[in-house]
Amino acid sequence: MKIIAGLVIAAGLAVVPGVAQAQDADCYDTTVPLTVEEQRLDDTLVPGGPAVGPSLVKLAGFDGRVTDFTTKLCRQAVLRQAQQFAEREGNALWKAAVARAQSTQPLPHDAYDDRPLYWARLQLTTALRQWKPRFALSVHDRAKLIQQFDWASRGLRDSAFPARPGVRKVAVTGFDPFQLTGTNVRRANPAGAAALQLDGREITTPSGRVVLQAAVLPVLWGGFDEGIVEQFYGSALEQKPDAFVTISQGRPGRFDIERWAARWRGGSADNNNVGSYGSVPDAAGWPQPAIEFIETTLPFQKMIDAGTGPFPVVLNRSFCEWVVVGSTQECRTDEPTPGRVAAVGGGGNYLSNESMYRANRVRIGYGATNVLGGHLHTPVLGQPADPAALTDSTFEKQRRDIADQVKALVSVV
Repeated sequence: MKIIAGLVIAAGLAVVPGVAQAQDADCYDTTVPLTVEEQRLDDTLVPGGPAVGPSLVKLAGFDGRVTDFTTKLCRQAVLRQAQQFAEREGNALWKAAVARAQSTQPLPHDAYDDRPLYWARLQLTTALRQWKPRFALSVHDRAKLIQQFDWASRGLRDSAFPARPGVRKVAVTGFDPFQLTGTNVRRANPAGAAALQLDGREITTPSGRVVLQAAVLPVLWGGFDEGIVEQFYGSALEQKPDAFVTISQGRPGRFDIERWAARWRGGSADNNNVGSYGSVPDAAGWPQPAIEFIETTLPFQKMIDAGTGPFPVVLNRSFCEWVVVGSTQECRTDEPTPGRVAAVGGGGNYLSNESMYRANRVRIGYGATNVLGGHLHTPVLGQPADPAALTDSTFEKQRRDIADQVKALVSVV
């Protein structure tokens, strides 16, 4: 069994967690508070060991990209230049991650690993957050700058379908790793790995060619409030797609096609340890009808019958609705009761459920009833057997098996 423990990181990493000190010391203010996610860049698997996030960035060969970014950021002289730089570099990071994931050449580290993109992104948002520009930068403009970089690094600026007649177009999203406390900081997310495998691909199927565009969503309530789901899928609608498939990690040992998405947040903490409870809010600027439950329109029986493997594929019909909002729920597998408030979708009441709900709410809002839409939950991905290891062959094979089955299932849609 191959086991790779955290690598020793090269000297000179100190300005911000995991960011190379290759720039003027006056360019960054390390006293500026970081988000909870960014603070995890310092987390290790063993006391005194190397930091997990930067180790994974280095394994994938993205550390030079981080150094280059932090050096060039210091040279940005005006806001407009900085905005263009952030968006360009974010898009370049996304393309590099996709190219690495889909490489046909042998790589020194598993091509299916989604974690290096996640941690490299956090290194660079850290730099943007602590950057001291030579011009006045308001709190609002800095937040916008970080968002521009973040969205571009997730694939939102690289989502144009090729103009090829007769080819089905499918838009998909995965997610970042999550539940990263303690040694779980090394977690991956097979939905994110699948998105990197799918982005830009053309797949030949018995019923014709399928082309895919993908993005990776944050595990953050705030990111959803800003409209990232609507931005990706709403933009996709302008290109007349055939289907939407939101993808996330779900239950052990099986794939679930979720029948129902619910208009409710259950309050669980996100990657910044922030919870949110109540009805799913609107995202400004998008048509969003007030629907409590949205039913999948994916061809679930066709997907189940396709014979993909190695994991079973089932339709999950479960949902819960409030009998008394905030107090009493009723859970069933038939049809929601007209007039009742949604409490739990088939995919729960976390961001997985909300990605399906938001993507399909905007689809319905635009009247795109000819576009198929729904959610696919992958099996849970385990972790390397050695608690001090970043990866091993069993872990890598399971992630590859899940991501490849996602590709097979999505090509059936």
